[in-house]
Amino acid sequence: MIDCHVHLAALRTEGNGCYISPAMLRSPLFRFLAWKHDLKTEDAPRSNQKYVDDLLAELRKAKYVEKAVLLGMDGVYDATGVLDEARTEFLVGNDYVLNLAKSYPNKFLPGVSINPQRRDAIEELERCTEAGATLVKVLPNSQGFDPGNRCFIPFYRKLAQRKIPLLSHVGYEIVLTGQDQTAGDPDKLRVPLEEGVTVIAAHGCSFGLIAYEPYYPTLLDLVRRYANFFADVSALTLPNRFGMLWRLQRHPEVHARLLFGTDYPLGVFHWPCWGRIGWRDLRTIIRTRNRFDRKYLILKSLGIVCRSVDQLISVGTDFKSVPLPP
Repeated sequence: MIDCHVHLAALRTEGNGCYISPAMLRSPLFRFLAWKHDLKTEDAPRSNQKYVDDLLAELRKAKYVEKAVLLGMDGVYDATGVLDEARTEFLVGNDYVLNLAKSYPNKFLPGVSINPQRRDAIEELERCTEAGATLVKVLPNSQGFDPGNRCFIPFYRKLAQRKIPLLSHVGYEIVLTGQDQTAGDPDKLRVPLEEGVTVIAAHGCSFGLIAYEPYYPTLLDLVRRYANFFADVSALTLPNRFGMLWRLQRHPEVHARLLFGTDYPLGVFHWPCWGRIGWRDLRTIIRTRNRFDRKYLILKSLGIVCRSVDQLISVGTDFKSVPLPP
């Protein structure tokens, strides 16, 4: 398996193109990650390498997951297409992603991030594609753009031409400040889908607010209508999203469109399995500390079949070679 949803995080150093705002550095989530990974904000180079080393160590110990797509994070751009640093909380530069993937080619694939509202979005897409980008990741809620805006059609057509998948956040955004939470509606992804883009909806199209899942009918409709639509299962064991995991369990006809992902460095919890699988399997999952393996075993025990993202990359937009549900 290849995990298609693994986040990079890095403090700013000279030339690395990364940034974490002071407000986010004070947030409970970042404080927890800093404690868990022993990251010191006063020593950015060491902390950045420590994060990568911890990820590599866990990935190398995994039995079922071989590689990870590292995800960058573009910023917020104003109406003229210029980076708005004041509204950007978290930035992981594309060169940082590309260079890490180049340094560890046996474990990492580059998932760059390009806000289509930036002035040079198409040029940046061309540059990153030439450098080996595997996919483009966006988080519209926090990056301040509407993925359903038809002014982005030239960017989407270039994605389709280059056969580069678009991985887009779906649902409510909790970690970063939401510029517009309605931008997480998967219905807005019909615009790139109509342009032939391979679209991957993150988090199984879950809304992200406990059991309320208004996007599930949209997920089923997108699967029926578009052969180029997929969804990853990242973060679906979290308390605010596992309601969608149970729904997916009941609909095996959707499984051929699901891609494996964890949302690393976030945790993988065994709670969704309680009362749904046998005690022996549950005990094995509880004892599995590796997050990649735990996610794999949870999905397997629940009967949720996922494909690996490299199957999409290898066929591009020719989905005739990929077995899909009707």
